[in-house]
Amino acid sequence: MNKTVNINLAGIFFHIDEDAYLKLQRYLEAIKRSFTDSQGRSEIIADIEARISELFSERVQNDKQVIRLKEVDEVISIMGQPEDYLVDDEIFEDEPQHTYKRKSSPSRKLFRDTDNSYIGGVSSGLAHYFGIDTIWIRLAWILLVFGAGTGILLYILLWILVPEANTTAEKIMMTGEPVNISNIEKKIKDGFENVSDTVTDVAKNVGDSVSGAAKNVTDAAKKVDFQKQGNKIKSSSKTFFDTIGEIFMFFFKVFAKFIGVLLLIIGASTLIGLIVGLFSIGVADIIHIPWLDTAEIVNSGNTPIWLASLLTFFLVGIPFFFLFYLGLKILINNLKSIGNVAKFTLLGLWLMSIIGLIIIGVREASEHAYNENYIEKTELPIIANDTLNIKMVNNDNYRSNFYRHNGFKLAHDDQGNKILYSSDIDIIIKSTTDSVATIAIDKSADGRNYDKAIERSKNINYNYELKNNTLFLDSYLTTDPENKFSDQEVDVILYLPENTILNLNNNTESYLYYRKYTGNIVSRNDTNHYLKVLEDDTECLDCPLEEEDEFDVTVNTPGLKIDDNGVEIKSEDNSLKISKKTLKAKTDDIKVKIDSSGIDIQSKN
Repeated sequence: MNKTVNINLAGIFFHIDEDAYLKLQRYLEAIKRSFTDSQGRSEIIADIEARISELFSERVQNDKQVIRLKEVDEVISIMGQPEDYLVDDEIFEDEPQHTYKRKSSPSRKLFRDTDNSYIGGVSSGLAHYFGIDTIWIRLAWILLVFGAGTGILLYILLWILVPEANTTAEKIMMTGEPVNISNIEKKIKDGFENVSDTVTDVAKNVGDSVSGAAKNVTDAAKKVDFQKQGNKIKSSSKTFFDTIGEIFMFFFKVFAKFIGVLLLIIGASTLIGLIVGLFSIGVADIIHIPWLDTAEIVNSGNTPIWLASLLTFFLVGIPFFFLFYLGLKILINNLKSIGNVAKFTLLGLWLMSIIGLIIIGVREASEHAYNENYIEKTELPIIANDTLNIKMVNNDNYRSNFYRHNGFKLAHDDQGNKILYSSDIDIIIKSTTDSVATIAIDKSADGRNYDKAIERSKNINYNYELKNNTLFLDSYLTTDPENKFSDQEVDVILYLPENTILNLNNNTESYLYYRKYTGNIVSRNDTNHYLKVLEDDTECLDCPLEEEDEFDVTVNTPGLKIDDNGVEIKSEDNSLKISKKTLKAKTDDIKVKIDSSGIDIQSKN
């Protein structure tokens, strides 16, 4: 049974085995002794302890796990032994510097480099991460801002989500170098030297120092990276299968990065589109947006447009935000978490948006629960044997190029008032035994209940006029925008006495049904003809007669001849000839001729 010790390392508590604790204590004391006379000793020790604490945290699965000798040995192998870095710059200034071989290639992590920043350090951090000069990243931001317009939002999101490189270890990881005692010491000493140089000559050396340091770090990182990749491939200690595995993992990581970029682009584009759309709704009263009038027309439930837009924004935007966040997590290993509070808050907003939109949808659907009709009947001074002409009348204020039966639009009448109009008009002709014609205007509309549907039906305006036996029908219906679009329709039903003559103008064709059916005695094919009204039917008075098809058939039968002139049958003593106008038959004793003059029969007897 081993004794455990609780330690506080860089502000983080760990449970550690007593033997491991003693070894770690000796290791830290040796490090402190090695930096006794070093400049910035306290900062170096603090950063080393912070790095060791971070490495322990990566190896601890839960708060109750105990750190053993194995974990301490792994950390020491990463950080290095103190005696490997006992370097006095003055004594060994002319001696070759000590180098060591690292076991693995540390990957770069994305941080914001506020030491070389203009705004938030995002560009400098990205430059370190991709191993390029900062100027190229900043030029890319300019293109995104003035090109696609996405740069500002993307920069702000990265500024919020990417952590800042505060500690020396984070600054080293940002450049891709291993975080060990040597590099921590070097980084802190470089910081002190830079401060000293800056105080000496700020105006002359700051720019050269920063750019030179950045270039050296970039070149060193590139050089180390290439050396490490080469060592991985050429190392004799690796087996063939290890190399194959590394190649597979390399391509897998490249594919993962591609997926991350794809998710990033999709998420950012969608979020920007939603923000622009929501902003457009907010300024609708200042800037006229054409489609907003249409949205108001179909909003039968009178739900505030801004509320529906906001709920839609959360419903669609939150999943795409997490899609964007997932893309960042794939690309950036050390991406700062948004926290559980933010996650559960966004989840709550998303669920509330779903519930809110369902309520709005149910409320909107309930406005179309009932469809009721309101009919107005009027007698027309048209009797049997009279001729009635029917023609549609247009209005310049209510013209549109949309499909007639499904169209509705908001327009202005002659007084400049807003008005809702539609061309959903149908003409139905029926026969009647009454002596006088009747016109019925059948208006229908939807509503959430019977009374609302009837009210909207009564509020439909439709006009017609009979002048000199010509019935002029409006090609549109109108209603007040307060009635919303509630599937308003008008059926014009004409009851005509039998033997009435009817003529439908060509412009009525689209308002007629395609075919006749029980109760409707005309179709679209009957326009521009004079029709006589019969009992449940019509007779066309000026339609051309259907001509018989011409034929030319040759039959190889003796005595039979069929051609354009008709049919002729001959034998020795008998013959029969049938043409379009005449029928002739002949035998030895009798001749028969039938034509338009009548029947002529001649006999020898």
